Amino acid sequence: MTHTVMEPGRRDSGHGGSRRRKPQRRRRPWRWVLLALVLILLIGGGTAWWFYHKLNSNISDVDINKALGEDRPKKAGTSGQNLLILGSDSRSGDNANLDTGDVSGARSDTALMVHIPEGRSRATAVSIPRDTLVTRPGCTTSEGEELPSAKRVMFNSVYSLGGPACVVKTVETLSGIRMDHYMEIDFAGFQGLVDALGGVSITLDKPINDTKGGLHLDAGTHHLDGTQSLRLVRTRYGYGDGSDLGRIGLQQKFMLAVLAEIKKQGVLNSPAKLYKIASSATESLTTDSGLSSLTSLAKYGSSLKAIDPNTMETVMMPVQYDTQDRNRVVAAEPQVKQLWEALRTDQEIPESAKKSPATGGE
Repeated sequence: MTHTVMEPGRRDSGHGGSRRRKPQRRRRPWRWVLLALVLILLIGGGTAWWFYHKLNSNISDVDINKALGEDRPKKAGTSGQNLLILGSDSRSGDNANLDTGDVSGARSDTALMVHIPEGRSRATAVSIPRDTLVTRPGCTTSEGEELPSAKRVMFNSVYSLGGPACVVKTVETLSGIRMDHYMEIDFAGFQGLVDALGGVSITLDKPINDTKGGLHLDAGTHHLDGTQSLRLVRTRYGYGDGSDLGRIGLQQKFMLAVLAEIKKQGVLNSPAKLYKIASSATESLTTDSGLSSLTSLAKYGSSLKAIDPNTMETVMMPVQYDTQDRNRVVAAEPQVKQLWEALRTDQEIPESAKKSPATGGE
């Protein structure tokens, strides 16, 4: 589920006029997130206890249900599921080396709401642009403090100010859909994963000239190490039209390249390499308390085995440029209402609900 990260309220000076350029669409961006589930599922079936214990202790968790209480949308049906997946851009640890900007804390760099209807044989992933202005409901922060409600705040700032529970509550308020599970992946964890693979090859259709992040690549195929890969998924101003909406496609391309490299190398048939990659994946993983062990993750992953990734539908939440600030977007009506209603009722999403005015109607 982003690159120089802006502080909440900071404007993208010099790029307002260029954001209308239509970004390329990419399918199945959520699959890289479920990579951790796949690896864990395979590993958990036949390894020694110490092996299991090491990976199990890597996973961090947060008790979303306790933090949010009962003031939430109703649960889906007996087997339907809704999963909120965040890609965090924390500047701690390895992420501190991404660029020269003086930005602290963390934000939700990528956000995907994955809806899995009754029967769990198909799924829809909705990407929520980080620059979307939303109404943040009152919530309890990770430190136990009360954060008052606020209007017209940037979506990615909710994570930095309130933490995971506040993001979940914001998405539930926005969509009217209850999130059954939460998963967060720190992008820094992918540096070790990429290096464990010996690098990842990616083909760019446009050059990257990011003076802030220090990444300069011509159009064409490149084999990137972990540090370069982190800069790639974070780059913004040096690629394409410089917009957040355009950057989503670049991130999706990279994550699919990671999966292609794993398949190419036959990693799943090499216990030593598999362990090294699984260790990197779990070290960067935070889940809700219901998924915070290898056994629960494996069970959850097994329940999704009927879903074919190639048939999954991926859409971006319809947005349009804000009339007061052209560097920000807001939910586009009536498209957004139609989208959430279709997901709440397990109906097919109408084509009109997939059109986003900010990307030229597609």
